[in-house]
Amino acid sequence: MTATSIEVPEDFALGTVQREGERGQAWLATLPGLAAELLGRWDCEPAGAATHGQVGIVVPVRRRYDGSPAVLKISFPHPGNAYEPHAFAVWSGRGAVRLYERDDARFAMLLERAGAGAEAETGGGSLADVEDTDEAVAVAGRLARRLAVPAPEGLPRMSSLVAEWECELRDEDRELGSPLPARVVAAAIATVRELGVDQPDTLIHGDLHFTNVLRSEREPWLAIDPKGYVGDPAYDSITLLRSRFEPLLTAPDPRAAALRRLAVFADAAEVDRERARRWAQARAVTAAHWGLRHGDPAWVIKATEALAEALT
Repeated sequence: MTATSIEVPEDFALGTVQREGERGQAWLATLPGLAAELLGRWDCEPAGAATHGQVGIVVPVRRRYDGSPAVLKISFPHPGNAYEPHAFAVWSGRGAVRLYERDDARFAMLLERAGAGAEAETGGGSLADVEDTDEAVAVAGRLARRLAVPAPEGLPRMSSLVAEWECELRDEDRELGSPLPARVVAAAIATVRELGVDQPDTLIHGDLHFTNVLRSEREPWLAIDPKGYVGDPAYDSITLLRSRFEPLLTAPDPRAAALRRLAVFADAAEVDRERARRWAQARAVTAAHWGLRHGDPAWVIKATEALAEALT
């Protein structure tokens, strides 16, 4: 690896081509050159190997002018990634990593590198490393409360998607052969109808799970990878249930275990417990449908279906 080159992880490249086809392959061909251009423009040099999520790579770097650590993040161009820099800009480092530079047309950002001490080179630990689930959920809830701020114009309002969500729930249920009991799907549709339009103009994370909350020196915990949605802070409850499925589903009373975890989140986030339950149930139905449609592992699908039923 030279001072301005990166190596694209093989498994990331394979996953991108499998998901995006020729468009993904064409984008991957441009990625090393794009990264080199951005490193030069933002006066950084690589400080470690690239890591990745599902849709983007993250390169640890150092800023040449002062040697401070940062990360270069480049995502595959997709509408779901479009509002991440907008959210970071609104939060301005309050509860989330700081945004240093952005190139929205190329879905690229230079961000604060979360981590502490010796872990700084790799980004440090996440909430996934906290063994006490209640503690991890409470941390996420308190962070969700801090991130729930008035949203600027121009970000997607979830209240405008209600009709689309209802149609998707009905269509997916029919096309997949009604894999869930009718009462479970009906409850999800009722939530979308009744709570979907009744949402505040509040910026929320949108994908607040344990690995999207990192340790930091500047603050104890900082959020990464937001969706930049505008709506109900209770919407984020499902991801904290799915972060650790097994203890819920193997509990003597799975429903009680799920409700208890939701209560920990809701109280820490200062949101209504019943709204958290209803959003979690509706999103579990959607996630189960998505998993069946896109080939999630069988155990994930079954666990998500079980969660949807338990919360109905």
